[in-house]
Parts: sequence; C-alpha cells; structure tokens
Amino acid sequence: MILNQKVASRTGIPEHIVKKVIELFEDGGTIPFIARYRKEQTNSLDEVSIANIQIEFKKVQELIKRRESILSSIEEQGQLTDQLRKNINSCWDEKKLEDFYLPYKRKTKTKASIARENGLEGLANLILSQKTSNIIANARKYVNKKVPTAEDAIQGAKFIIAEWVSENISVRDIVRNIFDKQAVLYAKLLKDKESEGEKFRDYFEFKGELSRTPSHRLLAILRGETEGILKVKVDIDSELVSEKIARFFIKYNNEAVPFIEQAIDDALKRLILPSIRNEILKEYKDKADEEAIRVFARNAQELLLSPPLGAKRILGIDPGFKSGCKTVCIDEFGDLIHHENIYPHPPQNQGNQAQKVIADLLSKFEIEVIAIGNGTAGKETYKWLKSFLKDKQIELFLINEDGASIYSASEIGRNEFPDYDITVRGAVSIARRLMDPLAELVKIDPKSIGVGQYQHDVNQKKLKDSLALTVESCVNKVGVNINTGSQHLLSYVSGLGPVLAENIVNYRKEKGKFEKIDTLMKVPRIGAKAFEQCAGFLRIKNGKNPLDDTGVHPESYPIVNKILKDLKLDITQLVAKDELLNKINLADYVDDKIGMPTLKDIISELKKPGLDPRSTAQAIHFDEGIESISDLFVGQILTGVVTNLTKFGAFLDIGIKESALLHISQIVNKFISDPAQELSINQEIKVKIIDIDIDRKRISVSKKDVNQHM
Repeated sequence: MILNQKVASRTGIPEHIVKKVIELFEDGGTIPFIARYRKEQTNSLDEVSIANIQIEFKKVQELIKRRESILSSIEEQGQLTDQLRKNINSCWDEKKLEDFYLPYKRKTKTKASIARENGLEGLANLILSQKTSNIIANARKYVNKKVPTAEDAIQGAKFIIAEWVSENISVRDIVRNIFDKQAVLYAKLLKDKESEGEKFRDYFEFKGELSRTPSHRLLAILRGETEGILKVKVDIDSELVSEKIARFFIKYNNEAVPFIEQAIDDALKRLILPSIRNEILKEYKDKADEEAIRVFARNAQELLLSPPLGAKRILGIDPGFKSGCKTVCIDEFGDLIHHENIYPHPPQNQGNQAQKVIADLLSKFEIEVIAIGNGTAGKETYKWLKSFLKDKQIELFLINEDGASIYSASEIGRNEFPDYDITVRGAVSIARRLMDPLAELVKIDPKSIGVGQYQHDVNQKKLKDSLALTVESCVNKVGVNINTGSQHLLSYVSGLGPVLAENIVNYRKEKGKFEKIDTLMKVPRIGAKAFEQCAGFLRIKNGKNPLDDTGVHPESYPIVNKILKDLKLDITQLVAKDELLNKINLADYVDDKIGMPTLKDIISELKKPGLDPRSTAQAIHFDEGIESISDLFVGQILTGVVTNLTKFGAFLDIGIKESALLHISQIVNKFISDPAQELSINQEIKVKIIDIDIDRKRISVSKKDVNQHM
C-alpha cells in the first residue's frame, strides 16, 4: 500500500512493521500498549518510534486529503488536464503540491487579473516568447479605453508575466534552494525600545545564517519581534536570484529582454520573495518548535518520573512573608488532616510562636518529613526550619512548586478540596509532590511545571499533543494502583480516559476495593478492548492473584500458569525468586502468539512484583552561608541542582533566588551536542562560579574539572 510505503520512507522503519503498527492503531491500540505488549509484531519498537509512525501516518493522510481537495477545485474550474492530474496525484511534497495549485487558486483582483480583463494576455505572451523586435508597435494594437497608451499596455503585460514567473514551479524551486543555502537572518532593535527590551540585548544588531541559527536563538529573536522589540528579516542575494530566473526565461537578445527583466524583478519583489520568505521562516520556526517541544517533553518526563518518597506522614509548607506560611499535615494516604498559618518572617516575626506550632504538629501527627515550596520565602523558610530542627531526626525537602497555584485554582483542586481555599490546596500539592510527584503533577497543565523554554511561543497544538503523550507514557511506565489512584491519574492509563476513569472511581466507592483485575470488566462501559488496553498498566496490591501487582498482562496469565504447572509450583513460590526464574528455558514456551520478547518481559516482572521503577527521593543539602547573589565569588565551588535543561545548557538551583547557568561548553571537557547527554532534571552536581553579573542577576558556572579543585 502506497500510504505505508510513504510512512516507512519518512520514518526509516521497514514497511512491514509500519503496516503492522498502523493495523494495531486502527484496532484501537494505544502507544504504551503497542510498545509494551506487542513487541513481536513491532520488532520491539519503542514508544518514540511508534509515535512517529502515528504522526507521519496522519501527515500523509492529510496530504492525500489536500490533494483530493485541490483536484476537485481545479476540476470545478474546468482546467484539470490529464497531465496536471498525474502531476498532482504523484506529488508527495506539501510545498510542491501548493505550487501546482497556485495558478488555480481563487484570488481577489490582482494587477495581473485586471490586465487580463483589459485584454493584455496576448501582448504578455508575445513579449515572453521573444519572437518580435518591435514591442512598442505591437503594444499600440492593445490600446483601448481602459488602456490609454502603449506604455500602459506594456505595463499591464509585465504584470501578467510577473504572475506567470511567480507561479512557475521551477522558479519557486530555484528561489527555495537559494533560501535554503544562503538565507541570512537579521534582527534589529526598534527605535526607543532599548530599556524595554533589555532581555533581548544579544539580538539588538544580529546577523547570522538562518540554517546555522540554533533553534533557541531563533525562538528568542521571534519572541522579540512578537513583543515589539525587534525588527526581524530573512533575506538572500536578490540579484543572484534575478540572474538565475532570467537565465530560465530569456533565450534571445532582443527588444523584449528589458521588459522581461523588469517583470522578473517585479515578480521577485512583490510576489515571490515575500511568499517564499514567509514560507522558509515558517519552516525554520516549525523545526525550532519541534526541537523546543522535544526538549520540553524530555524534561517533563524526567520531572514526572522524579523519585517519590512514598507513603509518609508529611508536613507541607507553602511559604510566604507578609501572608505567612500555609502549613498542612497529610497522612500516609495523602489525605489532609490539619492546616494553619504560621508567621516566622517579617513583618510579623513570630518565630518563637511558629517554632512551637511546628514542634506540636510534628509530635501530634507523627510527622516523618517536611516539604517546603521553593518559591517566595522558600529558601528562608528552609533555613529557619533547619536552624531549630537540626537536633531532630527529620528530613527537610525543598520542593519545586511550579504550577501549584494553577492546581489550587483549577477545577481538579476545587473538586478535591471544595471546603478549603487555594492556599490550603497549594500546600497540600507541595506535600503530595514529595510523596508521589507523578500522581500530583498529572493534575497540572504540563506547560506550567517549570521545565521548558519558549513554551508559549511554539505551536500550541503540537506542544499539547506531545506533552499528553509524555504524561501518558510516564503514567503507564510506572503503573497505577487501581484502588488508590485518583480519577485524574487513572484517566491517563492506556485505553481509559476521563469517563472510564470516573466509572472506576465510582465503582470503587460503591463496591469497595478491587480484589482481582478481572473485576474491572464489571465497571460500566469497560468492554474487552478497553480491558485489553488498560489491564497491564493497573496494579492491585495484596489482591487474590500476585500477578495483578505486576506488569504481566492478563492475556499472558495462561503462559505463566503453564510455567507453574511444569515447575510444580504455585505463583507465591515463583514470584521474586530470581534463582528459579533464571533456570526457566523460555524457548520451551515460544509459540505463534508469544515470542521471546514477551517471555523475557514476563520473567522480568516476576522478579520485581509491585516494584516502582523510580528510585526513592533524597533531600538536597545546599551549601551553608549562601543567602544571596552577593555571597558568591568567582572560583567558589558549591552544590547545584539541575532544574531545567535547554539545548544551550542547564539552569541550576544553587540555594538562592537566582538560578545559575551551566553553559553546554562548561559541562565536560569534550564536545557534546546536548546537555542531556551528561545531565538530567533534579541531578545534584558540584559546580564552580566563573562569572557573576549582579546588575543583570546572572550567574555562570562550570562543571569542568571541579573535582580536581575539591
């Protein structure tokens, strides 16, 4: 099938595998399910490759639909020739397809269309053919009431020629190729915008090859244009383009040549260059968007998969100065059991009273750890708590609170805590993020969790789709406890969605906890297909069947039972018994439905039933004595935590209000193309201060050779 061939060529994945993946999608398969439970059919493709097949499949479908629309439009005009139909039907390039359609697009009145109405198309053909040497004399034949002079006739003919030139597919290819190879990006500060556009200072006088401009730089420049700070232009050598087009059209040296050259110049300036310039800039913007979205999604995935602390009794604090610190206590199930305000900071300065409240809460509710939001007054609250709790065996965690306020005001937050205000919800969110980051962060728009750059500048639909896939991937990678998972968390499980997730929660409330995964089929609207897609990603702790707390899909339970029968064991004797599991000859169980990849996955799951693939959260300890940027000095070595990764470097929390930039060139003593090759979100590293700009509040650090200085 031609469609499968095109998807295969675009993705570089063999056609027979593309065909199978598309069939699985059409059968209702989700990306996590296909990647995890259909490895034999996909040759063990990962989620990224499967998602790429889905994306390219949709693009090819859209192109085919666009072709049909174009053919229909041209046919309605009575201008569809057999050759044109053939050209369009064989075209798989979106830009060239639009080039074919360009002459037939319904336009508003143009200079060329008015000239045609005035009967000047014949003169235009005569000039372009270059077969006459007396243009003025021939032009006089076209003079009429609407065309008063021969000069007016020639001008109208040139407008028609200019339109022909601009609509010529070969000409547009020539211009595109020159743009691809030689386009230069210019940015210039608009008048009287210097102070307002301080953050765009690096681009006040910018010139660089478009093809070599990094994606983050292009997005920054375009943001400057959007905010009215910069004037942006993409340009090429128009004289070179004009000469190349002239060689394409001019075959003789006679009186017609100057008129054709003038028409070509007009076509370039008025029609071709503006069109191709916008097209090329959009193309590069789309590429920059894709790169920014890819980086954002990768960062979001790392943050979503941050290590959880697990079921602990937590005191959560949403810090503040004048408004105080909202303090909450949650139990090991994440339920709110207490809340109140304390005022340890200026202007109230009720430190002693606040200390007593904290001590009482720790004792009364048997608090095991404290989670502190890292926003306003976060570092100050952390240091205050640390100063008087140093003798107590209790860990303090600074928690990234990005998006907590959004959750607090959201419908999800209101539904969870209808009787409490946004300050209480925000503090609970901070505490729960320590307990299980994934379960809490899925309640927030991924754009708001603080790990992206230019997220408001990129294509919003593509960003939303990418982040939705990222959240879905993370949730299904970890798995969800069907008896404790929130409705929102369950909605991301493969094959469920909001309605079925709500039905599961309602069933749980009415009937009690699930004892077996099969019971899921009794939930309203969960049929065989939904069960197939979701069952492997749901977990039942301490249920009737230990397999229900593993990633073994229920469809594979029979093969596990066969293994148990051959070994003369029951499931409790085999689960987590590595020595026994390693002795199983998997080749004995391969058949036409289950292959070696699935069997290996089954053994892997049996070795670690119910194990969270994430590690356990560890508290970060920043360097003592650093309160503000004024406490820093060049050469100082300190602890930093990676909070954001970009293509040009990493941003670090070093225990003060300002973040430090670790440029990609300062990460390791070798070339790397992406900081993610060496770093990850939440990673704790040692760095050295190499530059401080107090006025601009910028701190530059290096990781290279730091260990040698310690």
